[in-house]
Amino acid sequence: MIDPKLKRALGQMIRGVQVVAAVHDGLVRAYCSHWISQVSFEDPIVMASVSPKHDTHPVMAAAGVFSVSILAGDQIDAGQYFSYPGRRFRYIAEEYLEMVDGLPVVPDCIAWLRCETLERKEMFDHELFFARVTDYGYGRLKEPPLLYSARHGWRVTGERARKPGDSIRDRLLSRLEDAGYDVDPTENDEPEG
Repeated sequence: MIDPKLKRALGQMIRGVQVVAAVHDGLVRAYCSHWISQVSFEDPIVMASVSPKHDTHPVMAAAGVFSVSILAGDQIDAGQYFSYPGRRFRYIAEEYLEMVDGLPVVPDCIAWLRCETLERKEMFDHELFFARVTDYGYGRLKEPPLLYSARHGWRVTGERARKPGDSIRDRLLSRLEDAGYDVDPTENDEPEG
């Protein structure tokens, strides 16, 4: 059991919300997650964390392929529906999924990914599925994403964190140049991990 003070600190992390879904032998299952991560820059590899207790787990394991639907801020209904094991709702809300290229996808999501499992790793109460993204589709790319944190609950992406045209990166590069260092402004500045 996580210490309550540590749990409060961990609850400050806010992440995007996705629906992970799979189909095997005609059985479709899905769950809501905010624990999907891109884990490689060079290859399109993602990691999904799922509880073996969830009814989606055996379907994902048997299928070897799953979809990830990235939810828009106005798709909280789909997010909340899939936040509970579907068996609680007797799987009555079929309108929250449609089949796209043989995989269940949330209609009108921001984008969706087809993920083929490469490796699975047991991690205490969850299992990590590492998968290669082998296909994708765009939905409403300009919509702000749905976010979640244990402390703040459901949120929609808000205003920009910095003013357009103002970047600490540019200011620091200018200082380096002023100090006589060679500066390559085209060098990749993506965050490391």
